[in-house]
Amino acid sequence: MNDYQPIYGTASVGDLDVNARATFISRTYAHLCGAVFGFTLIEIFLFQSGLAEPIARAMMSVSWLIVLGGFVLVSWLASRTAHAAVSKPAQYGALAAFVAAEAIIFVPLLYLAQSVAPGVIESAALVTFLGFAALTAIVFVTRKDFSFLRGLLFWAGILALGAIVGAVLFGFSLGTWFSIGMVALAGGAILYNTSNVLHHYSEDRYVAAALELFASMALMFWYVLRLFLSRR
Repeated sequence: MNDYQPIYGTASVGDLDVNARATFISRTYAHLCGAVFGFTLIEIFLFQSGLAEPIARAMMSVSWLIVLGGFVLVSWLASRTAHAAVSKPAQYGALAAFVAAEAIIFVPLLYLAQSVAPGVIESAALVTFLGFAALTAIVFVTRKDFSFLRGLLFWAGILALGAIVGAVLFGFSLGTWFSIGMVALAGGAILYNTSNVLHHYSEDRYVAAALELFASMALMFWYVLRLFLSRR
């Protein structure tokens, strides 16, 4: 989690007037839509070009810890750059790199889903969208500041990462309840990040805000899809 204090002399979004706040919010969600669209286009290209299968097989043939480690590194660098870079091209580059990394790491799961349960991807995407929309509405309607979730999300994320590493090393299955817990964790992250969009981001950090929202949505989609697959 990042510390969303105003930087480079910019004002916190919570201190802006109504019009400026609305501009920040609209920019954030426009960039989020762009990230989702970009992710979708990359996946369509990979699957229609036939690249998805060799990528999936290559990723499944190596230790998942290597894949996970690379993704964590790219995610950290992208998030850091989006939150700290002064240059807008650098911020956009960080968002694009993160979206591309998410698209690649999703390939094995999407390939499996498409192979064994046609239509389940669309169902999981719809459930994710509805969940994201409902949680976003809660924040926008109540105007509640969910920044108190920061510590809880951080430690829950550490425990989840430890469980994933343990599962890879010792070969045990995390099961349905872990996926349910991760969906709940993603929901908490959506509440937290949406709250920061309303209250704590600097007004020039709409790209970073979109990146964090996209990361939370992708996490929810991953585990909703795993839940759907576990029922097949």
